[in-house]
Amino acid sequence: MKSIRIMAALTLVIAAVVLVPAHAGAFGLSGIGARVGSVDPEGADGAFAVGGHMEFEESGTRLHLQPGVMYWSTGGMSDVNPNFDIMYHFAPASKVGPYLGAGAGMHFYSFDVAGPNDSDTDLGANLFGGVMFPSGSLRMFLEGRYVASDRSQAMITGGVTLPFHH
Repeated sequence: MKSIRIMAALTLVIAAVVLVPAHAGAFGLSGIGARVGSVDPEGADGAFAVGGHMEFEESGTRLHLQPGVMYWSTGGMSDVNPNFDIMYHFAPASKVGPYLGAGAGMHFYSFDVAGPNDSDTDLGANLFGGVMFPSGSLRMFLEGRYVASDRSQAMITGGVTLPFHH
């Protein structure tokens, strides 16, 4: 009987979350994007990095939430890095302007040189800044990023975000 009450309560909570309309000021998906660049991981040679991100923002604000993922591989070592960043841009979205941000990410390292299936997992803090270049139907950016973790990383990336128009 107790499990039926728990299931009923969970069902009501899920229904409330799904059926209650979102507040007009809520963060909504505002774009998707991709990035490429160069990463210099501690204890390894430099590598080419690729990644993608989604961008969520509240209409009329300059604050962006950016979940994303990065990947790089060099000399038998690779890293898959899902992350969640918060970014603030200082100029209106329609103008060229700087931005700063911070976030956190998980690093799933694989080491082929140490033996097959050797891996490690690490939590890292992301600090970054860059410049956005809006251009019609897309926003380009150039960014410098530092990841503080057991295997710190410095990277320079560039990319594009395809905004969804509200």
